[in-house]
Amino acid sequence: MNLENKILQDLKEAMKSGDRFKVETLRGLIAQIKDEKIKLRPKEIEEKDVLTVLNRAVKRRKEAIELYKQGDRPELAEKEQKELEIIQQYLPEQLSRDEILKFIEQAIAEVQAASIKDMGKVMGAVMKKVQGKADGKEVQQLVRERLMQMS
Repeated sequence: MNLENKILQDLKEAMKSGDRFKVETLRGLIAQIKDEKIKLRPKEIEEKDVLTVLNRAVKRRKEAIELYKQGDRPELAEKEQKELEIIQQYLPEQLSRDEILKFIEQAIAEVQAASIKDMGKVMGAVMKKVQGKADGKEVQQLVRERLMQMS
């Protein structure tokens, strides 16, 4: 079963069980996936496109949580956190810091990076390999730290 069908199936189950919060969250995801389908026309949506939509949703939730915490709105931060947990169920297991560092080292060797000026090349190579499995901000931070050590 592909990811989109799994989300639709879970939406049906949430509707039957009366879990209104999960229903709202999943409906929002399905709407975002449909928007992506429209953008990609006439090409069909692929699994990687659905993962991109999910990663965008996760990123939005994380940013909202931070803003709500800064604005002293814990009830809204908690709501966003619950949505985040629901969405993360559909993402592949996230890579550990050590696993990300291994991909960074491989990418540095592949593109023959020598300094921080090569960050774009390294990021491109790493993100192709870890897409959907690691947070882009974390990868960027680790790549920057590693390239700074080289300079």
